[in-house]
Amino acid sequence: MHKLVSSRLPRSPWASWQTRLLILSILFIGLFIGSIDAFAHAVTAGDKGYIQEISGINLLPFMYLGAKHMMTGYDHILFLFGVIFFLYRLQHIGVYVSLFALGHSTTMILGVYFNLGINSYVIDAIIGLSVVYKALDNLGAFQRWFGFQPNTKVATLVFGLFHGFGLASKILEYEISADGLVPNLIAFNVGVEIGQLLALSVILIGMGYWRRTLSFARHAYTANVAMMSAGFVLVGMQLTGFFVS
Repeated sequence: MHKLVSSRLPRSPWASWQTRLLILSILFIGLFIGSIDAFAHAVTAGDKGYIQEISGINLLPFMYLGAKHMMTGYDHILFLFGVIFFLYRLQHIGVYVSLFALGHSTTMILGVYFNLGINSYVIDAIIGLSVVYKALDNLGAFQRWFGFQPNTKVATLVFGLFHGFGLASKILEYEISADGLVPNLIAFNVGVEIGQLLALSVILIGMGYWRRTLSFARHAYTANVAMMSAGFVLVGMQLTGFFVS
C-alpha cells in the first residue's frame, strides 16, 4: 500500500498545468460516459447489424470488436488507471493487470457461453463503484475509516469478474450466432486484451512522465478525488438509467 505524501519542493507552473489537465480529463471522462447513448461503451448499430448477419468462425472481426470495446470502455480504463496509480515496478503492474484480465476473461466467456445476462445498468453501476473503491483505496480511506487494508490483489480479481460480466452483457446484445461461438469469443477476448495493453501503454507513458515532475506527490490526492468523482458520476447515471428505463 503506497501512502500519499506532500512535497516542499518549489512549485512548477508547467507541472501544475499538466496536473490540472489530467484531473479535468478524468472528470470529463466520467461526464462523457454518463452522456453517451447506453452510457458506457455501447454496442453501435453498425457493429450489431454486422454481427447479426454473419455466422461461423470470424476471428479477425471479433478481435477488432474486442479491442474497440475495451478502448472505448472508459470505466475499464479508469479502473486500470487507479490500479496502477501507485505501482512503479513492471512486475507488480503485470501481476495486477493479469489478475484483472483473468477475472474479466473468465466471466466474459462463461457469461456469454451460458447466456448469463445481467442488467447492463446494474453491472455498469457496479463497475462505476469499482472505480470509486480503487480511488478510496489509493487515498488510504479504508485504513483511516476501518483500521484495516483490504487485499488489493483479491479486490482487483473480484472487480475483474464484475467487469467481465459487463463485457458479457454487451456481447449478448450482439445476438451472435451459436455457430463458431467459442472461437469467436476467444478472438473477442484476445482483442479485449490487445485493447487493454494499448490503453495501459498510454497510461504508463503518461504516468511515467508525470511522476518525474514535482506535482505528482502534491496532486496525487486531488487526482484520486477526481477519479472517485468520475466513478460516482458513472454510478449515478447508470442507476438513473435503470430506474427510468
